[in-house]
Amino acid sequence: MPDTPISNFIHDIIDADLAEGYVDHVHTRFPPEPNGYLHIGSAKAIWINYSTAKKYGGEFNLRYDDTNPTREDEEFVHAIERDLRWLGAIPDHIFYGSDYFDRCYEYALKLIRQGDAFVCDLSADELREYRGTLTEPGRNSPYRNRSVEENLDLFERMKNGEFPDGTRTLRAKIDMSSPNITLRDPAIYRILHENHQRQGDKWCIYPLYDYAHPIQDAIEGITHSLCSLEFLNNRPMYDWVCEKIGFNPRPHQYEFARLNVTNTVMSKRYLRKLVETGLVDGWDDPRLPTLCGLRRRGYTPASIFDFVQRAGVSKVYSLVDIRLLEACVREELNKTAPRRMAVTHPLKLTLTNIPEDRVDWFDVTNNPEDEAEGKRQVPLTRELWIEREDFSEVPPPKFQRLKPGGEVRLMGAYIVRCNRVLHNDAGEVIGIEGTADLVSGNGNPSDGRKVRGTIHWVSAKHAVDAEIRLYDNLFTLENMNEMPEDKTYDDYLNVDSVKIEKGCKLEPSLKDAKAGERFQFVRLGYYIVDIMNPGTFNRIVSLKDSYKPQ
Repeated sequence: MPDTPISNFIHDIIDADLAEGYVDHVHTRFPPEPNGYLHIGSAKAIWINYSTAKKYGGEFNLRYDDTNPTREDEEFVHAIERDLRWLGAIPDHIFYGSDYFDRCYEYALKLIRQGDAFVCDLSADELREYRGTLTEPGRNSPYRNRSVEENLDLFERMKNGEFPDGTRTLRAKIDMSSPNITLRDPAIYRILHENHQRQGDKWCIYPLYDYAHPIQDAIEGITHSLCSLEFLNNRPMYDWVCEKIGFNPRPHQYEFARLNVTNTVMSKRYLRKLVETGLVDGWDDPRLPTLCGLRRRGYTPASIFDFVQRAGVSKVYSLVDIRLLEACVREELNKTAPRRMAVTHPLKLTLTNIPEDRVDWFDVTNNPEDEAEGKRQVPLTRELWIEREDFSEVPPPKFQRLKPGGEVRLMGAYIVRCNRVLHNDAGEVIGIEGTADLVSGNGNPSDGRKVRGTIHWVSAKHAVDAEIRLYDNLFTLENMNEMPEDKTYDDYLNVDSVKIEKGCKLEPSLKDAKAGERFQFVRLGYYIVDIMNPGTFNRIVSLKDSYKPQ
């Protein structure tokens, strides 16, 4: 993460607040609901809140918004903290919204006593009917003018479990004619006889988000409550709660545009469906936009935050090309990833002038971008594996790889010539015989002839067998937010989003590669040892792409 994040409109607001003396420090928070795994969109909210706090020498909280016991699970609680720590966004404090249930209840009593809240008996369907529409005002509930004493009594009985789920709510008393539907006497408490993962069966009434969230921010001393634009219409309710309860100082909410990425869906509900129906290999499937999926795919924390920063912070909707994320990790790994040779579609090349028991060792640079990485020794023997695509019996024009009678350079080693092509009964090429220019070493030929092509290779005698997985976008539609009304996400699932290549041949130095290690397979791309299957390598990104990031 950059030491000094690029300034944006949020920082401009904070600079003005500090200059005017509205605040004397900065305190932000990331408040996920533990009902699923974090995804690349979450990374934007994390980066904005964490980097902003650190820029101003402030504090950053992780707060679990665990106010809905029917949707939350301890698994997600642990996963969220694990993802934050992996990103490097280490929270200064960790809180749970449920820890404030007692305070929320006391503040609700205060609102009732002030005449700012009432117990309503309307059903969910009736509430929707009374709410009105965008063009028509709502109607007051027939229970809106209950006395303070009656409301206190009913709310106490709600808390004591006397009423079934859905029979009563506590509603804020604001304005049923407000053009902002959020302010039309919203429910702030509902009855829910569910065991809470932290509170057990202590409560059977639970505060709703728009009521609980500003209270949580105020209690924790949050100065700038930074959230996505979907909460823009909720801001007046946020301010109403803070004002009526009388918080001083009061936190303030500011909104930024969500992160939208091409060929990507970030709906937790749909991601859960993919996981639960077995269409993907768990929450950490490398095709998913979840942070654990990106981690397993091989993306790094630095590349993810670099992507988020380059995507920018604004209030304007935009669709960010997924290839920008690929460019970010490609740039990083080009500098840091050790180079190795791997043959994914092996074709045997037999060098007839090398004895079967001979092994020549060549020093090969580990990373041309970093001399400190040094060199490694790679064995060359009579039988080698080369890429099938690096040979053509009937080559197209300007083909500079191996062909009958032609020569190529083995990367870091000898020049070789193709003398004979071997076929099976069906006429398919099953091998090549050739000779190595043993005096060429890894330098230029002494007679001055020019060899233009260079190919990678692996000693057949020393090769490590491996499986390689090539991942593509999980969805075929670029902008999944503009899906036709008669279509669903399922209609755009990419059936070829993963291809498994077995029988790949790797150089022997990869025999002991550890789970999570990243490499550049020369001429192919960047790969990571799968954390779940150490004998499998996942392609992170290809070596090059036509995309030119701005």
